[in-house]
Amino acid sequence: MDTEAQHTERDRSSRPTESEDISDAEGPEGRSRFALVARAADWLPGGRITLTVLVCLLFLVLFSNFVMQPFEIPSSSMERGLRIGDRVLVNKLAYRFGAEPRRGDVVVFDGTGYFGNADYVKRVVGVGGDHVVCCDKKGRLEVNGRSVDESTFLYPGDSPSDVSFDVVVPAGSLFLLGDHRRDSSDSRDHLGSPGGGMIPVGDVIGRADWIAWPAGHWTRLQRAAAYARVPTADGAHG
Repeated sequence: MDTEAQHTERDRSSRPTESEDISDAEGPEGRSRFALVARAADWLPGGRITLTVLVCLLFLVLFSNFVMQPFEIPSSSMERGLRIGDRVLVNKLAYRFGAEPRRGDVVVFDGTGYFGNADYVKRVVGVGGDHVVCCDKKGRLEVNGRSVDESTFLYPGDSPSDVSFDVVVPAGSLFLLGDHRRDSSDSRDHLGSPGGGMIPVGDVIGRADWIAWPAGHWTRLQRAAAYARVPTADGAHG
């Protein structure tokens, strides 16, 4: 019994007191940070409320510039999935750490010097090395010898293309089409332009991951499964 009591007494004495905990938390560094915040709040009109608003705005600016940026859909070129006025959230980190756009991804890119001086949203149909043809004997798009059934996302009544083309996508470039083929100015319309209608991967701003607005149209944008079985240019499956 005495031994147990002695252990208990030692354990109790070895723990820091409440005042010691508070003293450690409020060391010189902690006090200096609080003082800096207090001085900033005193300097700003509106005090801490204004400071909080400014910090939130700074966070939103950094988040929008480097992580996720909203874009408004200006045309019907990506209907039926994306409608005029929809706001999509574009993941700007999707291709920043070694990953590259894949066939079927919906991407936003800077078309300056290739499509026009604006940002565009289209679906990736071909990546570097791909042989893209339209159309096969059944009127379907063909990538690396594999026919692609685009019926799940193509605008109702549209054919894969009213314009025939047979292209090989250069390394580091993308061949892009709108889902509403009859109302989309895309790689098909710029085959004779600088770059041959292809967009450099480096000009891709990000991948459209979500429709954020209107609320009733909120949904996650998935990579089109129709391209999953398309082989790569070297014969492997993409």
